[in-house]
Amino acid sequence: MQSSVHPVDEMLPAGKLTALGLQHVLVMYAGAVAVPLIVGRALNLPPEQVAHLISADLFCCGLITLIQAMGATQWFGIKLPVMMGVTFASVAPMVSMAQSTGGSAGAGLIFGSVIGAGIVSILIAPLISRMLRFFPPVVTGTIIAVIGISLMRVGVNWIFGNPVGPTAPSVPNPEHLKWLADAQATAGAPGSSLPPVPKGFAVVPTIPNPKYGDLTGVGISAIVLLSILLIARFAKGFLANVSVLMGILIGGVLSVAMGLMDFSKVAKAEWFTMVLPFEIATPVFDPILILTMSLVMVVVMIESTGMFLALGDMTDRKISQDELTRGLRTDGLGTLIGGIFNTFPYTSFSQNVGLVAVTGVKSRWVCVAGGVILIVLGVLPKMGALVESLPTVVLGGAGLVMFGMVASTGIRILSNVDFQTNRNNAMIVAVSIGVGMIPLVAPNFRQWMPHAIHPLIESGILLASITAVALNIFFNGASSDTSAAVQAARQADAH
Repeated sequence: MQSSVHPVDEMLPAGKLTALGLQHVLVMYAGAVAVPLIVGRALNLPPEQVAHLISADLFCCGLITLIQAMGATQWFGIKLPVMMGVTFASVAPMVSMAQSTGGSAGAGLIFGSVIGAGIVSILIAPLISRMLRFFPPVVTGTIIAVIGISLMRVGVNWIFGNPVGPTAPSVPNPEHLKWLADAQATAGAPGSSLPPVPKGFAVVPTIPNPKYGDLTGVGISAIVLLSILLIARFAKGFLANVSVLMGILIGGVLSVAMGLMDFSKVAKAEWFTMVLPFEIATPVFDPILILTMSLVMVVVMIESTGMFLALGDMTDRKISQDELTRGLRTDGLGTLIGGIFNTFPYTSFSQNVGLVAVTGVKSRWVCVAGGVILIVLGVLPKMGALVESLPTVVLGGAGLVMFGMVASTGIRILSNVDFQTNRNNAMIVAVSIGVGMIPLVAPNFRQWMPHAIHPLIESGILLASITAVALNIFFNGASSDTSAAVQAARQADAH
């Protein structure tokens, strides 16, 4: 007798459910922990707070996955095998915010923008499907390519060292720093004839930093990259799917063997703790930053639309307009929850959509099991401390792959664009990518512009998005046929 239960709603045996749920977690784990590492270090947060970011992120990933896969009221949850994770599209603007304002103050601005964008996303979810016509493949492909290119700088800095800070290309001369300290002490002494040191006075870095581009670190990054390539080429099935995670593990083992990893933070971390709201910083609500993050979320939700529709095809479940709205609304709810718990914007993780196609397992309860596993990992601080202890050079080799795959996804979408009979499409791509590169190659271009608009123009992704949409309307108009846009969004499931 044929079962009346749809494969999406099928409840599998507990053992199989746990194993398949763990597989989903492993596939997304590297991407899930990468964002808190990037943003936490960009903010120059202390190691224990970066470790907390990772724990809170895993906890929120699990919580939002449960809402999306199980459903919550008639408003939230698409009830498909979906795993939720931090979107890489939000990294570049958050890093820009962190570079403008570091520490807990910068963290408060980021979390405020995330909460604001979450509320906006919940409200506009019903309208997103109507906006598909503004995002044909020429726009979507360009935006995703610029996202990947923008993130590549992060991966390169992981390998060689950051352009600012303790691993910068140059450092101040220690003798000059000592002289300045002595001068400050003398100027502040009673009866001194020396005027006080001017506010903001600093010593210019003039001598090479021996830590920058260290060949040991470069070699570890190269081994991680080579390991990922070899596993992806020669491994089969599940192992090939987690090649990035395996490469990071190999790099971690090598770092331990070379004495480059310090486990003192892991030893000090607690075995269990609760993840509570606003533990790192109190959110600060800046309208421009909220607008910036909201624009990112519009692009993210367009991609989610394609992934939900593709997942409906894979699982033989037709997605209605109401179900699509519930799924997109959950992206917004997840982002709101992320800001409250001091993490970041959330969306459906596309590599897990691909895993559904690879395994053929359609049950949403597999992702529910994965969500439970993520929550458990989130309340184990030692896990977060262990990941934070990884040297950045280990993540560098993996970063080239992860961020490069984002760019290659955009290129793949653009490969289906008509450039022969419509030469204006080439103009749209060329100008949009050029404008998107401005903040990367000339970060100080905005110095004479109004400070209020700096957060809006310092993200190459947002500049490229606005340019691509505007130029597409100018050259091609806004077609009422959304099938091409849906197809482009579906193709984004590789990043």
